[in-house]
Amino acid sequence: MPEAKPAAKKAPKGKDAPKGTPPKEAPAEAPKEAPPEDQSPTVEEPTGIFLKKPDSVSVETGKDTVIVAKVNGKELPDKPTIKWFKGKWLELGSKSGARFSFKESHDSASNVYTVELHIGKVVLGDRGDYRLEVKAKDTCDSCGFNIDVEAPRQDASGQSLESFKRMGEGKSDTAGELDFSGLLKKREVVEEEKKKKKKDDDDLGIPPEIWELLKGAKKSEYEKIAFQYGITDLRGMLKRLKKAKVEVKKSAAFTKKLDPAYQVDRGNKIKLMVEISDPDLPLKWFKNGQEIKPSSKYVFENVGKKRILTINKCTLADDAAYEVAVKDEKCFTELFVKEPAVLIVTPLEDQQVFVGDRVEMAVEVSEEGAQVMWFHKLVIDDVRPEDEGDYTFVPDGYALSLSAKLNFLEIKVEYVPKQGEHHRLRWERVFTTTEGRIRIEKRADCSSFVIESAERADEGRYTIKVTNPVGEDVASIFLRVVDVPDPPEAVRITSVGEDWAILVWEPPKYDGGKPVTGYLLERKKKGSQRWMKLNFEVFTETTYESTKMIEGILYEMRVFAVNAIGVSQPSMNTKPFMPIAPTSEPLHLIVEDVTDTTTTLKWRPPNRIGAGGIDGYLVEYCLEGYTHLAVPSDKKAGPPINVMVKEVWGTNALVEWQAPKDDGNSEITGYFVQKADKKTMEWFNVYERNRHTSCTVSDLIVGNEYYFRVYTENICGLSDSPGVSKNTARILKTGITLKPFEYKEHDFRMAPKFLTPLIDRVVVAGYSAALNCAVRGHPKPKVVWMKNKMEIREDPKFLMTNYQGVLTLNIRRPAPFDAGTYTCLAVNELGEALAECKLEVRVPQ
Repeated sequence: MPEAKPAAKKAPKGKDAPKGTPPKEAPAEAPKEAPPEDQSPTVEEPTGIFLKKPDSVSVETGKDTVIVAKVNGKELPDKPTIKWFKGKWLELGSKSGARFSFKESHDSASNVYTVELHIGKVVLGDRGDYRLEVKAKDTCDSCGFNIDVEAPRQDASGQSLESFKRMGEGKSDTAGELDFSGLLKKREVVEEEKKKKKKDDDDLGIPPEIWELLKGAKKSEYEKIAFQYGITDLRGMLKRLKKAKVEVKKSAAFTKKLDPAYQVDRGNKIKLMVEISDPDLPLKWFKNGQEIKPSSKYVFENVGKKRILTINKCTLADDAAYEVAVKDEKCFTELFVKEPAVLIVTPLEDQQVFVGDRVEMAVEVSEEGAQVMWFHKLVIDDVRPEDEGDYTFVPDGYALSLSAKLNFLEIKVEYVPKQGEHHRLRWERVFTTTEGRIRIEKRADCSSFVIESAERADEGRYTIKVTNPVGEDVASIFLRVVDVPDPPEAVRITSVGEDWAILVWEPPKYDGGKPVTGYLLERKKKGSQRWMKLNFEVFTETTYESTKMIEGILYEMRVFAVNAIGVSQPSMNTKPFMPIAPTSEPLHLIVEDVTDTTTTLKWRPPNRIGAGGIDGYLVEYCLEGYTHLAVPSDKKAGPPINVMVKEVWGTNALVEWQAPKDDGNSEITGYFVQKADKKTMEWFNVYERNRHTSCTVSDLIVGNEYYFRVYTENICGLSDSPGVSKNTARILKTGITLKPFEYKEHDFRMAPKFLTPLIDRVVVAGYSAALNCAVRGHPKPKVVWMKNKMEIREDPKFLMTNYQGVLTLNIRRPAPFDAGTYTCLAVNELGEALAECKLEVRVPQ
């Protein structure tokens, strides 16, 4: 304001003095700074839980702004949850961008919460309506405010005065001529700045590279990109994208282009297909820029307007970029060749070896490219007791494993008597055989007790007694048989969640003679053959929580027991189970209406619903001094029982039934009755809601027989199955007796008669000939062909057919000696008929 006074003094010296007298208008500028004070919510009475509501602000582009609100903690039952929204639904949070930050503080003395929203470097896209929402248990309140974003302010009057410079050096501002050319140049600069501002306004402050990213993205990815780059004005962004959308130019050469990508397993074939507008256009295929020529590897096909490239026996070298060119137009695709899964063809087998012998183990895999040889062998020379145990084969880089055990076969207990003494040896548990699995081996200087392939039953104490005429001596040993433990028992899933499950099992009954040190667990999807290990270090407990599963997928699990000897066989698989997140509790349960005998409840669905969905609700009520009673509110009733047709008269039938045993814990509102003709069994509705347990069905058709079925209906709908009548209703027409018409049956019998006789023929030798005639007779006559009065029997040269009375004799390649008189004789019980002809065979000259 002080700067206005000197300007007012200089103005009267100009030509238009009245126009340059702003002192009276200067006070009118002051109210422009007053609105922020008038808009302050401190002058308003606080309403609800807000002591100070957020102010609506106007901020320049590129500057920071802070929105402050105060909440009365005395009105809240608990610590509030603060949420900021742009518009009605767009919540501002950590994903909104780095420009948005939030601050909360609490004054415990006054119990006032102060919340702040900081927006850094405001852009035009930030303008709009905002909302602050405060929640604490059942208390909820919200208030709105507006942020207006303006372009940077410029001193227009200063620009104008700067433009009106006096020409000439060393002159005062009041001397010389006005520089109108400078003013015009300034106006051009202002116009350019206005255009630039309008363009920036259209861009919503979004960088050009983000616009290009949005133009190439799918619609489903717009929101994700907006959150990633801090774009809050989604509506303005979508409008701009809609304007910038360019219609895709329709291809003149291609009516159907290649797919963006193809995938094929190695060793299989793949077809790439395009469709062109003109079948006469020349077309070329390229691989990595090199033209493809037809060969056994690459096969070209033309089917109408379709052009197909078939690649046979794809290898990793075929994993490349392909293009097809028609004149100046091209379309591109990529082919990915996938390595097939590696399979174990020949698994490991358990081996039995003697101490000191050579042991060899082998496994075969399906793919040579699995960084393994076709046969993998583990050779152990000079086997020692410490080599006994489990051996596992794992191909490098593949989630496959096979195990084999190495056990010793025989136990030898040797006794060597002193030299020069004669002893008599006897093993207790009376073993005397010298052959078999358990045997005694005797040598000149020792006696051996041998047990091959030791079993659990062989465990115990063994005693050897040595006797001679002087006396006897006894020695004993205790034999302990150790092995891998039995599989764990009672493996089961006790509970599941959104991505986890609790697995429980019992220890094995037999621990293999060594304490069980822990367990190994595996998991797989149902239907798959690939087991995934859940732990590599033994797990010592018998309860395990498996995590990182996919909700809605069926899984199976199994457990191995481990002791000092090795790993047991796997347990039985668990029953298939599906991780499902439990639903949250229903919301806003209220009593809507109460009568003398009923209570009406209402509630809202839960916020979180798992993959299993909602099957229904379980309502419980409790009387004072009694236990809870569960009332399922959505159970359907059972079907009616004993549906019977009690009476039939005229075209009417009386159908009766009994109420179902299970009414679904709700009142039965009626019964749904249908009928069906026994011939067609097509069901038609009779009564849609019959209140009683009987009904009369009228207008039935005379001569038909009917079945009836009945559904029960309650508040949840019709029962899943109907009750069907055990007997039928047959509608008879009374008073009329059907008298069959008497007529004399016509005698269709007749003796054979030739309708078309045989005709004399002249044929050329070597060319097949046929003789034809037609005969009629009833019963069907027996036909006999003869040549020169001699019956033609099973001669491969002649083929005789009878098709609906048309008789044909085919003669294959007749020769001169086939000439003669041919006769066809037809005979039945009423007579016979004869037809003859002469056949002449000529030899060509």
